[in-house]
Amino acid sequence: MIERALFVSDIDGTAVAPDKSLTAAAIAAAGELRAAGVPFTVVSSRPPRGMASVVGGLGVTLPFAAFNGGTIVGADRKPIEAHRLPASAAARALAILAERQIDAFVFADDQWLLRDASGPHQDRERRTIGFEPTVVTSFEGVIGRIDKLTAVSDDPAALDACEAELRAALSAEVNIERSQTYYVDLTHPDANKGAAVRRLAALTGADLASTVVIGDMTNDLPMFRVAGFAIAMGQAPPAVKAAAGAVTASNADDGFAKAVREIVLPRLAGAPAPQ
Repeated sequence: MIERALFVSDIDGTAVAPDKSLTAAAIAAAGELRAAGVPFTVVSSRPPRGMASVVGGLGVTLPFAAFNGGTIVGADRKPIEAHRLPASAAARALAILAERQIDAFVFADDQWLLRDASGPHQDRERRTIGFEPTVVTSFEGVIGRIDKLTAVSDDPAALDACEAELRAALSAEVNIERSQTYYVDLTHPDANKGAAVRRLAALTGADLASTVVIGDMTNDLPMFRVAGFAIAMGQAPPAVKAAAGAVTASNADDGFAKAVREIVLPRLAGAPAPQ
């Protein structure tokens, strides 16, 4: 017997197309989930404000998770809980990025903060989260209130070396995940997608064994490990595909919609609804 079910999707690289748009097929698939009575929500490295268009477009009405699980947002769109970076760890991380000349995106106080207005991937981030950055001379004023700190670079070797140093210095205090090939995200230790899925299941009355998740990057692996079944996107790295129970098409080929129709609905349609 299928217990109380839940379907949780990553957003970037998964629910949205490469240009960050929701396709007609993705929107229709979300509608099919609702029609079949399959509870559905999302988890993302984005800030809550940057998830609004996707949450609305897909008709998500359950609690959802932002900042890789650092912030849980209720169905009323108000934060339920938030886990922020320890101030000392945030300061050390920013010092490492400065020493290595790696750009930093800082998310705090519902803002996206940066120091260099001409740094890499800012246009991409604008399209992704849907709001403008605030340029500051220093991050000192928010050092104890950082929800997420992202190291940004178009130099893979430099970012690999930076990630290695961050892990060596801070892995006991900080959750460190590669959310994109050009982003390394730093969040509170409890801010990971595995913890997020556990919390979302608890809030919605779902059973983890009957929870299905879908994602595309290594920061999705923590939720792959706690869910009953995991689906990897077609463009996912080999390690992500190897950890999944199934692989769908890429997000350039409506892999999310195909996964819903070919995998999620056959597994979860008709399961008891969370109480």
